[in-house]
Amino acid sequence: MKQKTKIFKIILLVVVIAIMVAVTIYLIPTFKELSSEAGQQAFKQKVNDSGFVGFLMLFGLQFAQIFLVFLPGEPLEILAGMCYGAVGGMLFIFFSVALTTTVIYLLVRKFGKELIYDSFGKEKIEKIENSKAFQNPKNLEFIFAICFAIVGTPKDLLTYLGALFPIKPIRFIAIATFCRFPSIISSTIVGQYFSQGNWEVSIIVYLITFAITFLMIWLVKIFDKDKITQNALKELK
Repeated sequence: MKQKTKIFKIILLVVVIAIMVAVTIYLIPTFKELSSEAGQQAFKQKVNDSGFVGFLMLFGLQFAQIFLVFLPGEPLEILAGMCYGAVGGMLFIFFSVALTTTVIYLLVRKFGKELIYDSFGKEKIEKIENSKAFQNPKNLEFIFAICFAIVGTPKDLLTYLGALFPIKPIRFIAIATFCRFPSIISSTIVGQYFSQGNWEVSIIVYLITFAITFLMIWLVKIFDKDKITQNALKELK
């Protein structure tokens, strides 16, 4: 099973790289002209011309990003915002994350911890499982919700961990999807304004996102007197 998992990941990686190279080559001429009105219109036209194929390409990249764990997720969220706007991009990411999380949850439940040892390390997974922060079933959903909501946490690792703990599948998938809202909406907004050549708004959105993140961390420190969530965040690093 371990060998089959490695082969599957290698094949998926090759496919992803091929898709990313193709998408990059396809969009480079447009990216260079995004600061001009003509360039913006050309970009929107290419997206419209791609239609469902463009949707499938983005979904494939999003699926692979979560499954392969080391591919950055934010550029794909920004790209979704560029293609479908802030709200449309957010809905696209929610859909793809929910579907991908469901697949990963079922795979981990079927094949067990061995499926994720290669990606994250056996010692790290066992350390998280045995930590006090993740031992109390009553705190699990709250901890996962906060960790997914805070920008910068390892959300791919969290996605895989869900199947190892006593959380109902539907509840975990909902948490893993919708608690990403702060990161997703900020990235898709940036993508929308980036496609319009409006760099000022993109910078402001990122500054607001960082401010909200620091506020959330500060509030957690104040109200989490037992430091349960703080310890969980440390275990995930």
